[in-house]
Amino acid sequence: ARKIRSSGLVPHHHHQSTIMVRSIAAVLAAAALLPFSAVPTADARKIRRVKAGTSYKTHDPVHIVVNKVGPFNNPTETYRYYSLPYCHTHDDDEEALAALDTDIPRQKREARLQQKQRLGESIAGDRRETAPFEITFKDNIDWRLLCKTVLGPDELTKFKDAIHNSYFFEMFVEDLPMWGYVGDVSDEDVLLGEVEGSKTYLFPHLHFKLGTNEGNIVSATVTTDSDRRVDITDTNKPTEVQFSYSVDWVWEKHLPWKYRMTRYHDSRFLPSSFEIHWLSIINSFVLVLLLTAFLTIILMRVLKNDFSRYMELDEETMEEEESGWKLIHGDVFRFPENSSLFCAAVGTGLQLMLCTFGVLILALTGAVSTTRRGSILAGCIVVYCITSFISGYASTNLYLKMNGKAWTRCVLLAATLFPLPVAAVFMIVNTIALGHGSTSALPFGTIFTLTFLYACISVPLCVFGGSMAKNYGKHDFNAPTRTTKVAREIPTEVPWYRGRPFQMIIAGFLPFSAIYIELHYIFASMWGHQIYTLFGILLFAFILLVIVSSFITVALLYFQLAREDHRWWWATFINGGMTGVFIYVYSVFYYYHRSGMSGLLQSSFYFGYMAAVSFGFFLMLGSAGFYMSLAFVKHIYGRIKCD
Repeated sequence: ARKIRSSGLVPHHHHQSTIMVRSIAAVLAAAALLPFSAVPTADARKIRRVKAGTSYKTHDPVHIVVNKVGPFNNPTETYRYYSLPYCHTHDDDEEALAALDTDIPRQKREARLQQKQRLGESIAGDRRETAPFEITFKDNIDWRLLCKTVLGPDELTKFKDAIHNSYFFEMFVEDLPMWGYVGDVSDEDVLLGEVEGSKTYLFPHLHFKLGTNEGNIVSATVTTDSDRRVDITDTNKPTEVQFSYSVDWVWEKHLPWKYRMTRYHDSRFLPSSFEIHWLSIINSFVLVLLLTAFLTIILMRVLKNDFSRYMELDEETMEEEESGWKLIHGDVFRFPENSSLFCAAVGTGLQLMLCTFGVLILALTGAVSTTRRGSILAGCIVVYCITSFISGYASTNLYLKMNGKAWTRCVLLAATLFPLPVAAVFMIVNTIALGHGSTSALPFGTIFTLTFLYACISVPLCVFGGSMAKNYGKHDFNAPTRTTKVAREIPTEVPWYRGRPFQMIIAGFLPFSAIYIELHYIFASMWGHQIYTLFGILLFAFILLVIVSSFITVALLYFQLAREDHRWWWATFINGGMTGVFIYVYSVFYYYHRSGMSGLLQSSFYFGYMAAVSFGFFLMLGSAGFYMSLAFVKHIYGRIKCD
């Protein structure tokens, strides 16, 4: 009986926030990187991909497409499949022909031809190329020689290093991915690695198991045969290797083509984690419910007492009795310093928040496929470009309400506030990826496309939004109290627990605790090999996060106003966004204690893009906290009588 070693791998789709960050970064850094961005390939020709859902007849050719290889623990560190010395051609010698059933027609396949890719696939690091496997529909192959070659020291060293770094490969049949390991190591020391007596084995034989249903290919797996492994421990001795393959076709009666991707969802993630997922989200919901109810009751009781006290004061005792938040009614609507930067940050945060909602809703409704690689990527890019109008409008409208004059500077800040720092990260990590020869480095065509989208859609829409706000927006701030000419002095002696540093920690920690468990699953999907498909739960968790951040920000704002500190504009924005800082701190913990990632390339991608994602959350939640705080301040000062 054939002994087949299962790969046990599952796909690694990136979460939308990382995707969007990387796309925007590529756009802004394009001009600087165009001379260096093209990754050389063996052949400039590109062939059309086989459309998913193709209806086959018996003996029709079935194309295997190879994609990339890379260390299992470093999902971002990927290289072209043919960076390892695999077969480029199919042997035609007598042994190969003798092993082939003469009834099966020959279907010659030229290898190493690039396949046309979608935009999102290129951003994700896919570099799909043709493979020389000659496979035909419903024709089983017990064994067939792919090629016979003698591997020299250089080729053996490449394979051995790949095996010791736990390299896996990825292939496709239509849009169905397959994974397997390059080789295996026996008797290796966990800490020391290769020791005397340990063996390194290469897996030269691949067994394809393809499932069919009504003329469609609905399932695909590839496994390696441990009985046909080759010892390559000694890299100084040239070794003859026979690369071969076999094919089994199976009838998948209960798997229609429409549901072909469900096997990947069920492979590892859902069965073991689904129940925990719901428990975590229920736990977070209860926490949010209790927290918001507690804050609402406390604030309502306190405000009710404040309103009663302020309303009952007569004019003679008003001056001596006035204290707390009412005392600063003449300063609370004094506009903040750096108002153009503040308004740009608020507008950009609003855009990112609506963009996130939009992508999650598109994924939920099925408008964007969550199983087709690249669909969420492309969706993020399009939604971000379209929502640039919101950023321009919201920023300029708020800026003009603050009596700002240089509205064009505000629009420029809104268009670049998030992309510019992300572009700096992109230039660094893309340069490192190019130096490593990794497929994570974006090719010239992808950067050019993203540049066009940003320059011709995103920026014009942002400017158009700012122009609409200037010409048609309402520029009256409608402050319920008048602002005095001289600012009131702010008390400096406050207890440590009422100071800014402690409040910032509280503002970030409480919302973070509500999403902590869900965050683990998101990280496992973003930076691991698990598929994240529970976008309904993700949308719910994101709504909870926005609500909790806003309520915490309002509660802390009340305590700030009560101690007669009227500088609340930047304070509420920073308090709201502090959860982003906690997310980055958690990412450091995750890297060292929850993942096996290592190396300069993976580390630069991880810490660089997590900084960008955290900055995005800082802007989103800061904007949400500010808008809620603004409504709160206008409400409480509109309820009292002020001189």
